[in-house]
Amino acid sequence: MYVLWGESQTPNRQNLYLSGVNHSSQIFQTPLVYLKGVGPQRAKVMAEVFGLHTFVDLLHFFPFRYVDKTQWLTIAQLQPNLAEIQIKGTLVHLEEVPQKRGSRLVGHFSDETGSMELVWFKGTKWLRQNLKIGHKYSVFGKVQRFGSSYSMPHPDMEIYPPEKAQFTASIRPIYPSSERLQSAQISQKVIGGWVMELLLQYGKHLEESLPNSLMERQVLIGLPQALFHIHFPKNLNLLAQAQKRLKFEELFFIQMQLLRNKAIRRSKVKGYAFNLVGQYFNEFYQHHLPFELTNAQKRVVKEIRSDLGSNAQMNRLLQGDVGSGKTMVAVLCFLMAVDNGFQSCLVAPTEILAQQHFNGISDLLAPLGLRVALLTGSIKNKERTTLLTDLKEGKIHVLVGTHALFEDTVIFHHLGLAVIDEQHRFGVAQRAKLWHKNDIPPHVLVMTATPIPRTLAMSLYGDLDISVIDELPPGRQEIKTVWRTDAHRLKVFGFIKEQIALGRQVYIVYPLINESQAMDYKDLMDGYESITREFPMPNYQVSIVHGQMKSDDKAIEMDRFVRGISQIMVATTVIEVGVNVPNASVMVIESAERFGLSQLHQLRGRVGRGAEQSYCILMSADQISEDAKLRLHTMTQTNDGFTLSEVDLKLRGPGDLMGTQQSGVLQLKIADLTQDQELLSLARKEAMSILHADPTLSQTEHSVLKKAFEAVLRHKNIWNYIS
Repeated sequence: MYVLWGESQTPNRQNLYLSGVNHSSQIFQTPLVYLKGVGPQRAKVMAEVFGLHTFVDLLHFFPFRYVDKTQWLTIAQLQPNLAEIQIKGTLVHLEEVPQKRGSRLVGHFSDETGSMELVWFKGTKWLRQNLKIGHKYSVFGKVQRFGSSYSMPHPDMEIYPPEKAQFTASIRPIYPSSERLQSAQISQKVIGGWVMELLLQYGKHLEESLPNSLMERQVLIGLPQALFHIHFPKNLNLLAQAQKRLKFEELFFIQMQLLRNKAIRRSKVKGYAFNLVGQYFNEFYQHHLPFELTNAQKRVVKEIRSDLGSNAQMNRLLQGDVGSGKTMVAVLCFLMAVDNGFQSCLVAPTEILAQQHFNGISDLLAPLGLRVALLTGSIKNKERTTLLTDLKEGKIHVLVGTHALFEDTVIFHHLGLAVIDEQHRFGVAQRAKLWHKNDIPPHVLVMTATPIPRTLAMSLYGDLDISVIDELPPGRQEIKTVWRTDAHRLKVFGFIKEQIALGRQVYIVYPLINESQAMDYKDLMDGYESITREFPMPNYQVSIVHGQMKSDDKAIEMDRFVRGISQIMVATTVIEVGVNVPNASVMVIESAERFGLSQLHQLRGRVGRGAEQSYCILMSADQISEDAKLRLHTMTQTNDGFTLSEVDLKLRGPGDLMGTQQSGVLQLKIADLTQDQELLSLARKEAMSILHADPTLSQTEHSVLKKAFEAVLRHKNIWNYIS
């Protein structure tokens, strides 16, 4: 166990710089306005556009790409459609050319092989004052061809040869920009000049943040060199070394914080000890378990039992693919709680899912005489009052519900375990309300059916213990997945009719994307009308469920489908999680190209719950993007959620993978979880090894690390990424 120092400060959710520059040095905390050449107006723009306030912020304003300026062309070598090119020559003449609105400045530029034009539409006054006729310049930019001649609009120009040749990098950094920067005359050259000024003036004050032994093990260059070469690399090798060092450092300090938070929680946050595996658990396990647990389920139950008996609060993430049996694991946890005299709760993100959980858990626990209750926003006042009274008096063993469980009026007699399903749907503040229902916080089991790539889980949930159910129950048939375009719609309808004739039921799902709810709603209703025309009453019954319906109406429609009265369910992604109808064996996903892989996989998991062969049909437009083609093709190739999540991570990035609410949640400065998975693993191993050997970083060799880490904790603190 690590016993670390200092409580973390209030979390800061702004962009993270987690590098170990000695932030304690007052020099690097100096406001940017005091750097030569910046001034109040430019400092204000940089703060408002990019959140840069201090010297250290500017040091960590990394280029997002680089341009190789080792290559020179002559004017005679110019061709159409060239990328950015570089030419050296002489500025022969400048003239103002009137146009409909204002004027443009044209410079005649020549070398020994020919001539071309340089053109500016903005900032012409400054240029006329500062450009010198007859002087040699290097120009850099994209050329455009007009007839037989070439022009270069708004070139990047420098006196040739450069005045500070020793600091001129052949590989030029390109920084993020915006119109506001351009209007404030903050060019790439200006930003580069500021960074150079900062390094020349104050670079000697940069202190190392990582121990020598670690840098040797991981073959990392020093921090001052890395910061210089990330901005002004002399060659590609030095650039690669700088990137490796800074990426490693960022990931390393994130992992240090996560592990520290975990250690503090384990050492300070006491939990109820569930010492007994008693009557209820054994009775259920021996006589009422509906199927043999998989080896993966048994392993996870053992991991949880160990946590529950440790006297420390459990905080465990349970990952499992759709249909892997996470709910059964949760039920066994509820029984451990009951055996030890505690209540449990399960929080679900939607009423539909809460109702499903309630029905399933009630059926499982009924033979034991345990009481399971349901609390949602639609529970009426009188029923709610009775329920809350019984809960407070300890007459309810397991409470299943939605966000309604977070309300202050919900008081438990003795809450010992909280299970949260689909954790990314709940905010930190909401979840924290559960912790305060007792003097001692309950044990927490967070479940997700969205398989998360290992690297992403290490960053998002590095302060949680992670259990994975990586095995599906035996006998489950693989869902056959096909991709069809609109041109094949009649054949798809024919297949649906065949399946219904065999007694099966069908989901037809339409996308609901927040940005275009009106359009999506129209798509859904148009789809519903076409389905009812193709599948008319009385031969067919069609249910419809979407987010704009009242809860009671949704419940009625769902109930019709669950009981088999309707054969077809037309729905939005409201059914993505939790609907369990074993007889439903066909899933049709309309406009499938608009979904990510993880969401498609979630939807597909709504079928395949019974003994019959199940099918998922991905419908798309005839013309779709290459990325969309790759996603849909991948879906037809595998049913493994973890494989799909890795592909999704590469295609869409971590923000989108975690759902729209999580977009941009990993605001890393330089590391990329998609590309730097190996580096993240190494960083975590190093952090664990160091903290295990020296929990307080008191050893002499860790003095620089301790200083840097304390500075990180003071100035920027990682927070629970899931907001």
